[in-house]
Amino acid sequence: MAISAGRPTEQQGPSNPLVAGLERLPVAPTTLVIFGATGDLARRKLLPALYNLAHEGALPERFHLVGIARKEKAHEDYRAECEEAILQFSRRKPDDDVLAALLANVKYIPGTFDDAAVYSSLGDQLQEFDQDSGEPLNRAFYLSTAPEFFPLIIDRLGTGGLAHHERAKVRLIIEKPFGTSLQEARELNRKVLGIFDETQVFRIDHYLGKETVQNMMAFRFANGMFEPLWNRNYIESVQITAAEDIGIGTRAGYYDKAGALRDLIQNHMLQLLCHVAMEPPVSFTAEEVRNEKVKVLQAVPHPTPAQVPNISVHAQYTSGHAGGEDVPGYKEEEGVAHDSTTETYAALRLEVDNWRWAGVPFYLRTGKRLARKVTEIAVTLKPVPHLAFSQEGSLGVQPNQLVLTLQPNEGVSLRLGAKIPGTRMVIRPVNMEFLYGTAFLSQSPEAYERLITDAMRGDATLFTRNDEVEAQWLICDPILKEWEQSTDGLPTYEAGSQGPPEADRLMRVGDHWRAI
Repeated sequence: MAISAGRPTEQQGPSNPLVAGLERLPVAPTTLVIFGATGDLARRKLLPALYNLAHEGALPERFHLVGIARKEKAHEDYRAECEEAILQFSRRKPDDDVLAALLANVKYIPGTFDDAAVYSSLGDQLQEFDQDSGEPLNRAFYLSTAPEFFPLIIDRLGTGGLAHHERAKVRLIIEKPFGTSLQEARELNRKVLGIFDETQVFRIDHYLGKETVQNMMAFRFANGMFEPLWNRNYIESVQITAAEDIGIGTRAGYYDKAGALRDLIQNHMLQLLCHVAMEPPVSFTAEEVRNEKVKVLQAVPHPTPAQVPNISVHAQYTSGHAGGEDVPGYKEEEGVAHDSTTETYAALRLEVDNWRWAGVPFYLRTGKRLARKVTEIAVTLKPVPHLAFSQEGSLGVQPNQLVLTLQPNEGVSLRLGAKIPGTRMVIRPVNMEFLYGTAFLSQSPEAYERLITDAMRGDATLFTRNDEVEAQWLICDPILKEWEQSTDGLPTYEAGSQGPPEADRLMRVGDHWRAI
């Protein structure tokens, strides 16, 4: 179907010279197959992302979508569900013509993921698309299912002869979590790489699709003012925060087995640490970037059982006041066991033991039901060595701080010391700010839009390689094991607060957590 014409002319926004000349690299004709096509991720993220790509002309001219899920339904019924999801969750109001073109030939295959007939029907459908196009189309299989189905689907794709094609590219996109322990991750890697080549595999981490994460490399490596300072000689500490003000919602079945460390730190937050700490790659190709990220993870010492209590804190929220209303504690949430010891807050102090970062603490924290929703990276520089300014009547000279905010409002701020107007030399901190929405006169695309496009193009730069996954688990596995074996009581914190006071003991003298 021809949908690459993209955005209707009447909906185009104002001309923006800052994006003039930027062009998307082409995507080869592709059939995208979503396993778990009626699930929450597909409805809320994947289908709206596909619509917005179509709206912008970023999908290939010949693009087909196949949904696979358990429930029996006709193609027309599934198309209606896709339309409903896009209308509800798209970041822009859908255009009728673009939406109709996107969904015109969507197909649906019902069945369980262990049913060989599903894969036989899928093979027939892929062949039909190829015949209609006059050439084999690339295939991208997106595993948007519960993680326990990953090995099963991968095995069936292999035995069904769908993992490779002599005249087309075949790609496998795997959602997180990639295992729940080091052993599971290694077993899943063996399963995946026993059927697919590593070059075919795209382990997705949606944080890496956010503009601010990608822009971190631009700030570091494209601006001469930052990179000379980006080392232990000038940087005092790094704080990475991923706080949420909501509870677990309807995710108790997953979250009570996972916990905060598995849910966010093991994947998203360690990836953010890599982007902060990595060396400049030789070139910005997928392999060179991922090589540098692996080096960072390998430089983080693996915690010993004796070190875990000194470098980590975990806690669970109790009832409190958040979002303008009284909210229950974690154990009172629907679907959570009354004696659950799952952490809803986790904080770590890590070090990157290499020449650039030796001695610099990296503080990571994440939690549910905290004071507000914010994801940010705060890089604090060392204070000036001599202070000649009077402190009387001022807020004091505070260290410069670079803050990269991923959500809710993507942007960057730099804290500087400035003189307050008047006859005296009185200093106070001021912020220089850059926000994506105002600087580029447009809304940042959703992370999944970038990641789906890159996967279809075969660009793995923003995806996690097998050795990265295992290196992340080598850091987190000892902490999880020690927490599970610990006989100490699990600390708590009130919903709507800054988190447990126990987290303060991770901070070195002179360091403080930023207010959430």
